[in-house]
Amino acid sequence: MNKTEFIARLAEKAGLTKTDAQKAVNAFAEVVAEQAKAGEKITLLGFGTFSVNEKPARTGINPKTKEKIQIAARKSVKFKPGSALEL
Repeated sequence: MNKTEFIARLAEKAGLTKTDAQKAVNAFAEVVAEQAKAGEKITLLGFGTFSVNEKPARTGINPKTKEKIQIAARKSVKFKPGSALEL
């Protein structure tokens, strides 16, 4: 399912127009991104938790030249599904 199909399904289930559903999905993604940039955790009971995962700097290898390179530390968003999403 892609974003367009998701928006159409959400609109159908919630009784919204596709435009309103698209605004809701975009707003949700924006809020999650803002909170992740601020280092905050978002917990939606029954759905899951979005948190920021910090990955330390490490040494890697360039596969073409076999040269060692330094990979910088970075942050990524991690999602842990809640009980309602477990299969």
